[in-house]
Amino acid sequence: MAGFYGHFTTGVVLGAAYGVAGVWHGHFDWGTVLLAGLTTAIGALTPDLDSDTGLPIRELFGLAGAVFPLFLIPRLRHSGLSLEESLSVLIGAYLFIRYGLATILKHLSVHRGMFHSIPALCISGLAVFDIYQHELVDIRMYLAGGMMLGFLSHLILDEIFAVNLRGIPRLKSSFGTALKLTSPSWKATLFCYALLFLLVGVAVSENKDKDYHAVIAPTSPGRVKSQW
Repeated sequence: MAGFYGHFTTGVVLGAAYGVAGVWHGHFDWGTVLLAGLTTAIGALTPDLDSDTGLPIRELFGLAGAVFPLFLIPRLRHSGLSLEESLSVLIGAYLFIRYGLATILKHLSVHRGMFHSIPALCISGLAVFDIYQHELVDIRMYLAGGMMLGFLSHLILDEIFAVNLRGIPRLKSSFGTALKLTSPSWKATLFCYALLFLLVGVAVSENKDKDYHAVIAPTSPGRVKSQW
């Protein structure tokens, strides 16, 4: 299978291309495209959160703990919490992801389980979309798309590396364990789909009355600027 740094390099390249596409076709500002590029790179590593312990995995949890709480900032801005309370939430989110979530996944997940699946791919995008409560839904969709693009690249690379091309091409035992809809564990499968439907419900309930083409504040002609 592709290694940690192979997935990371792929994610960085895709993130750069996704950011350029956001400037040319989406007309987003530089802050939005940089955030989307970073999200794409992180998405390319996210499926390996269920991997065995090691230096790259510790780095991944540290990166996830530092970045993903930042997506809470727009939501916290509208929550009525004080600055100190908001900072406490962000610090708590970092500690939970960096240490609590790492410990939970270590005990409950298995590598190439439901973290490597199509439903998990959808969950990753929906999680970004639901957490990042921005006024412009187009920006939320753009960031969610970056996460899913990176996540998908990881799954595809794992399947490509599951084909042995030395001599007579043959499939390794790991083939088909990334781009899948279910896992051997019905509990893991049930939990994954329950979480997927929950996130879909949150997205629908919070955005059913919003205009997907919100008012644009241009920094230059046609450029969509994120409002803070």
